[in-house]
Amino acid sequence: MPGSRAIVGLSGGVDSAVAALLLKEQGYDVHGLFMSNWDDDDDAYCTSAADFQDARSVARELGIPLHRVSFAAEYRQRVFDYFLSEQRAGRTPNPDVLCNREIKFGVCLRYARRLGGELFATGHYARIAHGADGPQLLKALDGSKDQSYFLHAVEREHLAHVLMPIGELQKQEVRERARRAGLPVFDKPDSTGICFIGERPFREFLSKFLKDNPGPIETPEGERLGTHRGLAFYTLGQREGLMIGGRRGRDEAPWYVARKDSARNTLVVVQGHDHALLSSRALSTGPFHWLVEPPAAALRCAVKVRYRQADQQAVLHSQADGTVAIEFEHPQRAVTPGQYAVVYDGDRCLGGAVIERTVPAAAARVAA
Repeated sequence: MPGSRAIVGLSGGVDSAVAALLLKEQGYDVHGLFMSNWDDDDDAYCTSAADFQDARSVARELGIPLHRVSFAAEYRQRVFDYFLSEQRAGRTPNPDVLCNREIKFGVCLRYARRLGGELFATGHYARIAHGADGPQLLKALDGSKDQSYFLHAVEREHLAHVLMPIGELQKQEVRERARRAGLPVFDKPDSTGICFIGERPFREFLSKFLKDNPGPIETPEGERLGTHRGLAFYTLGQREGLMIGGRRGRDEAPWYVARKDSARNTLVVVQGHDHALLSSRALSTGPFHWLVEPPAAALRCAVKVRYRQADQQAVLHSQADGTVAIEFEHPQRAVTPGQYAVVYDGDRCLGGAVIERTVPAAAARVAA
């Protein structure tokens, strides 16, 4: 409530700057907190120093204190080690989900309390509502910027102490608010990519930590087409970087990664964007993180299996071991183990889990 101390995670970008601006206008005792989660001596890609200077400029303009802290050690242990282990296993992890759960709304939230913060605020595009059954995570009003997919794994009790002020705004409104307030980052470009990789090429970064492990590239019928660098360097549905080229006796349709055979260290590829082997009719997950009471029966819902995907209609079956099975109304392309399946009821995010296995579109139905 106004008058309470709100610690705002100031990243140096326009979204968190406007979050701080809005809370100050609403009468909160606002402090900024700049967190460093990655140590990198490669100045060509690491923007942390410049981002901190931008955060300082915003705090100065708003007249609020700015604190600085490094969670690089915690990030390495809780996020990056998991990321590497998943990559080594040939899966495709999403470290931004873990970063939110473990760092931003984990250790950083606790640090904010040490600073006297009753509330912790961020510039995420999502909304939090408070109902009779507790806090609810909702999609942002700007559907093109909604980040609830990345927030589904945050502990529900932590959401009770969190504010996301820009979730009610469109992106252009955020920039206009910043411009009118004279905030120096009003036209700063949005950051893209995984936080610790930045703008550098993904394979270039990954090769610093993982060795090449070459193996065959094959068709589903076993015809060898080439050699891959290592399964960790590819993801399902990928087209670029296969280095296969044209094949005598075949049409010119592009090749796509359809499967990783870890037992044989083989990359299986198919031709055509809509090849049947790229489609799944169902998936099963690891332990599901619920933001609501788990359903007792089959649940009709919407699901996303990647960020920015449109909601896909599905039926969810809860399993006795805490996992779920999800059947799609229509087959989905390139459903990828290691990524997250996130479930919605309208605007409300119900939770999500890591995708463990997929069921090809031509296979039998998933057992309920």
